Amino acid sequence: MSDYMDKLISSDLGKISPSRDSVLNDLQIVRAQLSDFLAEARQNQAILERHQILDLQLIGAHSFRELIRHIFVSMAEICELDQVTLCLLNHRNQLQEMLTDLKIDPIEFPFLMFVNDETELQQHGKPLKQAVVGAYEVQHHQKLFAPCFDAPQSVALIPLIRQSKLLGCLNLGSKEADRFTEDMGTVFIERLGSIIAICLENVINAERLTQIGLTDALTNVSNRRYVEQRMLEEIGRARRQHYSIACMYLDIDHFKKINDQHGHQGGDEVLKEVAKRIKAELRLSDTIGRFGGEEFVVLLVNTNRRDAKFVAERIRKSIANKGFLLSMTGACEVTISIGIAPLSDGHNAGEIEAAAKALLLRADRALYEAKEQGRNRVNESLED
Repeated sequence: MSDYMDKLISSDLGKISPSRDSVLNDLQIVRAQLSDFLAEARQNQAILERHQILDLQLIGAHSFRELIRHIFVSMAEICELDQVTLCLLNHRNQLQEMLTDLKIDPIEFPFLMFVNDETELQQHGKPLKQAVVGAYEVQHHQKLFAPCFDAPQSVALIPLIRQSKLLGCLNLGSKEADRFTEDMGTVFIERLGSIIAICLENVINAERLTQIGLTDALTNVSNRRYVEQRMLEEIGRARRQHYSIACMYLDIDHFKKINDQHGHQGGDEVLKEVAKRIKAELRLSDTIGRFGGEEFVVLLVNTNRRDAKFVAERIRKSIANKGFLLSMTGACEVTISIGIAPLSDGHNAGEIEAAAKALLLRADRALYEAKEQGRNRVNESLED
């Protein structure tokens, strides 16, 4: 009886125990799932590492130009975005003036835009205070993606907020309709917005401090230190790229008489207006600086002797042909004398510092001769 029961129990156990093939199959499924988990973990780790690299690039940017390049190039590549635009608040055109001082041409960053008021960034009539994600809507999003060749299918609009102040809006677009959806979490992109806001504030403040140190406080053009620095840079660049440059030395005629007749306030107004008129005749790539007193220096990039003389005559006429209206003493006639010294590619040799000094000296001598010849005229150095 006992043997019979043992056999019966043994038989029943065999029926409920998993077979060897079943166990192996389950193990294979577990291994496959584990492999998928590991692959996903590696992918997430790679994504995290790429975003850490992006964070370091953004934080490490030392200039406005460098930061904007990272946003439009590095971030677009790392985050696999089809469209990226940046819209910054530009109160009283301060940012655009900064870009002009930095010699950043608007065509260099076509996806960088400016607005004058926060209301221009509102979504559905509400202030932009947190990230907005979802499908692209022409009515609400077209302006923010206007520079892009194609409209995105889904978008993420990230407010750039620093110390409760809205700096602008970072706009991300994708051709995939399900890339940015209304139910997705926004913690990551809001973190990205916070980093970019901090970096923007830092580089803008740094650029402004630099400009203060390199700008003449009265006329708001560059000071002597900056012009001398730019001259070294441009002479070196002209050598590498094989083009000519020209230097102009400008001096307001009979400035002491202007001060005597109209007072120092009148003299200051003349200096500011002269600087303004000179600057209006120059390109973004050219440099104007006040060298002290009533003297200015202009550096013309990629300019030959003939073109330099043409620009100088245009400057002279812009000052001589239109009187100056001073706030305290009324009308004032002003003229200016200009000396020109070109530096052709064939003569750009030797130590850069020595070449810069010689170029400035030749322009100064040409100016002296213009003064000797009767003032209110342009004189060019015949040396090269």
